Amino acid sequence: MTQDAATATNEPHEPTPEERTARDRVRRRATGMTHHQTADALEDAEESAGDLDAADTATRATVAEWRRITDLLFDHGGPYAPETDAYVQGQLTARRNRQAGS
Repeated sequence: MTQDAATATNEPHEPTPEERTARDRVRRRATGMTHHQTADALEDAEESAGDLDAADTATRATVAEWRRITDLLFDHGGPYAPETDAYVQGQLTARRNRQAGS
């Protein structure tokens, strides 16, 4: 994977507006889904994306977020909820802190 492609994965970096929009869209869609449902959505996203190295930032972010949520739900008995997702809550806290410091 190229360095540009890596930026839309879950590697630490400041997400672009396109990445934020794509991830937010996935989180809204994933809300209430079980692991099996997110695994199906991940498979669909990967098929739609094709070659991730050649895909745009939003597409890579979409696939990365479906992967993260699917992994999160792997041993979780219930449906996905952004308000109980520690990763999402950490991102929101960091954004609020950056905005307060500006």
